[in-house]
Amino acid sequence: MAFWNRRKPLEIAAATDARHRLKPTLSWPHLVAMGVGAIVGTGIYTLTGIGAGLAGPAVILSFLLCGVICACAAFCYAEMATMIPAAGSAYTYSYSVLGELLAWIVGWSLILEYTVAAAAVAVGWSAHVAEFIRAAGWAFPDPLLHGAMSGGIVDLPAIIIAAAVTALLIIGTRESANVNLVLVIIKIAALVLFVVLASRAFDPARFHPFLPFGFAAHVDADGVKRGVLAAAALVFFAFYGFDAVSTAAEETKKPSRDLTIGIIGSMVLCTVIYMAVAASALGASYFGDFSRTGAPLVYILTTLNHGFAAQLVAGAAIVALPTVILVLMYGQSRIFFVMARDGLLPQSLAAVHKTRGTPVLMTTVTGIVVAVLAATLKLDQIALLANAGTLCAFVAVAVSMLVLRVRDPGRPRPFRTPLPWIVGPVCIVGCLYLFLNGLPRFTQWWFLFWNAIGIIVYFAYGAWRSRLAQAAT
Repeated sequence: MAFWNRRKPLEIAAATDARHRLKPTLSWPHLVAMGVGAIVGTGIYTLTGIGAGLAGPAVILSFLLCGVICACAAFCYAEMATMIPAAGSAYTYSYSVLGELLAWIVGWSLILEYTVAAAAVAVGWSAHVAEFIRAAGWAFPDPLLHGAMSGGIVDLPAIIIAAAVTALLIIGTRESANVNLVLVIIKIAALVLFVVLASRAFDPARFHPFLPFGFAAHVDADGVKRGVLAAAALVFFAFYGFDAVSTAAEETKKPSRDLTIGIIGSMVLCTVIYMAVAASALGASYFGDFSRTGAPLVYILTTLNHGFAAQLVAGAAIVALPTVILVLMYGQSRIFFVMARDGLLPQSLAAVHKTRGTPVLMTTVTGIVVAVLAATLKLDQIALLANAGTLCAFVAVAVSMLVLRVRDPGRPRPFRTPLPWIVGPVCIVGCLYLFLNGLPRFTQWWFLFWNAIGIIVYFAYGAWRSRLAQAAT
C-alpha cells in the first residue's frame, strides 16, 4: 500500500497490546487540572497588558474570539478523543483519518510545539528564579543563570526544573497529576485574589472609548499592528495547551466521560478566568498605564496599595510555570511514545515500565532534550515555532472530525460535536487566520523548514519501517 493511502484503522488505534499500553489512572478532575495547568501560565500575567495596548478595553473581545476558536477546537478534540481513546492526540487522529504522511507531519509539528514550548517556559522560570536570587542578595555565579547564547555558560535553574519535572513524570502519571492539581489550585486562587481586589476599584469610565483602535487589524502610524483582531492573534497563544489533555486519553479511566469534561471543561474555565481578569484589570486601571509593564497584574495591585497581594500574585507566577512545563513534557513524551509504537520512530523507545505504567525511556529522552535546549539556547524567537505547531494540530483535528463525519457517519460517537459543519470550519478558518496574520514571517518560514526536515526523516526511516508498512510487505 502506498504511504499516502496508509491509514491506521480506528479499531487498531483504540486497542493496543498490553506490553505497549499505558496504565489508566486519571479521572476528569485530573484532566481539567491538566488543561488549566497548561493554559494558565505566564500568558495571563503578561498578555493582558500587551493585548490591551493593541486593542484597548476591547481586548476582552480578543479573549472572547480566541475562546470561541479554541472552544471549536475543543469540541473537535472531544469527539475524536472519545472515539479513539488512545495516546497521541492529533497525530493519532490524523493517522486513522488522513493517512500516514499527514499524521507524520502533524506529529512532527507537535514535537516542535511541546519540546520548544517546554524549554522556553523552563527558561522563563529560570529568569524568575534569577530575579529572586538577586533580590535575596544570595551569592550565585551569574554565568550559571544564563545559557551560552544569552551571555552565560549554562542555565542551571532551567536544568534543575526540567530534571525535577522529568523525575515526577517517571514516578507515575497519577502522582504527577496530583501535584499539578495542587499547583493549579494555588495559581487560580491568586487570580481570584486579583479579581476581588481589583474589582473594588472598578470604574466603568475606564472602558470609554471601548474600541480606541477599531476592530480589524491595521498598522498604525507608529508601525504597530493594532485592533481587536491584532490583539486576538497575540492573546491566542495564552490559550493553547488544552490539546495536551487529549494525549492522556489512554491513561484515562472512563474516556467517554472524562475526556469530554477535561477538554471542554478546561477550555471554558480558562476562557472565563481570562475574561474576568482582563475586565477587572481594565476597570481598575487605565489600559495605557498597565499595558507598558511586563507584569500588569502586579503593577495594578501595587498602584492600588495592595503590596502584599502583589507579592502573592508574583509568587504564584513562579508556581504556575512548573505546571506548564509538566503538562507540555507529558504531552511530548506521549507523542514520541506513540510514534515509536507505530514504528515511525525506533520501536525500542515505546517501552512501558511494568509497575509504574509510564514510558520511562521516552520520558527521560524528552527531559534530556528539553534540559539541553533550555540550558543553552536563547528561545525568545524560536519559541514562537511552538505556536505554529499548535495551529497545525488544531486544523488537523477539525479536518479529521469533518472527514470522518462524511466517511463513516454511522460510527458510534460518545461525544458529538454540536453543529459540526459550523464548528469545524470556524476552527479551521480561525487557525489559518492566526497563522497567516498572527505569526511573524520568520516563524512561518522556520515552521516550513522544520517540516521539510521532518519529511526527509520520514522517507529515510518511517515510510519503510512503520508497522503499517511492514504489514503491507
